[in-house]
Amino acid sequence: MVLFMFDKSNGGLNVLEQIGHALIGEVKDKPQLVKLLRDAQLRDVISSETLSMIEGVMEVTDTQVREVMVPRSQMTIIERHDNVEKILSIIIESAHSRFPVIGDNRDDIEGILLAKDMLTIFLNRKNNNSQTDKQFLNEEFQTMDLREYMRPAVFIPESKRLNVLLRDFRSNRNHMAMVVDEYGGVSGLVTIEDVLEEIVGEIEDEHDVDEDSDIVSHGKGAYSVQALTEVNEFNDFFGSDISHDRFDTIGGVIMNAFGYIPQRGEEVELKGFLFKVTHADHRRILSLRLIIAADTVENG
Repeated sequence: MVLFMFDKSNGGLNVLEQIGHALIGEVKDKPQLVKLLRDAQLRDVISSETLSMIEGVMEVTDTQVREVMVPRSQMTIIERHDNVEKILSIIIESAHSRFPVIGDNRDDIEGILLAKDMLTIFLNRKNNNSQTDKQFLNEEFQTMDLREYMRPAVFIPESKRLNVLLRDFRSNRNHMAMVVDEYGGVSGLVTIEDVLEEIVGEIEDEHDVDEDSDIVSHGKGAYSVQALTEVNEFNDFFGSDISHDRFDTIGGVIMNAFGYIPQRGEEVELKGFLFKVTHADHRRILSLRLIIAADTVENG
């Protein structure tokens, strides 16, 4: 339930009456309703967070899976013949919970492996085995067939609407779907989190960038950068000379470099930096992954 707080002195009651009329059919189209809601937000009748969520709910009905999916090239996958040591490494390093398992290539999706299933199997077997960890990994799982532990993969078209997908996720209790193009090839994957982020905004966890740190180093020339980082702050950190005449934030600079609103996983080079979009919605870039070459910057 959303509680609307209003003040009669600033016209809040009038706006609420307009919203009430809208709900009984006086608003003729979506743009008119959005305008009314934004007017309500400007009058402090509803909060900016509430407005953003309402707009997100309205947008998912018009948004297709292809616009929010993780592109094929950016998928973290497990190959069916990978040994257990490699599988555990992928699970730990990526911090994901679900992984497509492929056969001969990325179009050959054999199923979905859940990290919790793999780790449970591993721990159960390890607790009943006296070998060293190395011996255990090399010998105990030599004959392991991942097909015994995979969940069935769900395939959906790129054109599927997000509101329909969310309903399917809820009814089927599924959290991941493989996205296929018109020829049946895998073009990416989408998770329930991708859909929910279109409504509520970015959902961060302990592996995301700390909101108090605009720039975080990951070593070896790799950094996470919040899109709202001011260009001056970016330049001071990296010793760069990116112009801030037209844009205040690095997200604005990168958006201009693309010439459109990019999707997650897209990359662009600028001033010796390789920027990769790690989070974005239909309105803006949220965060970036940055790779720099040796001697490109003075410090950082």
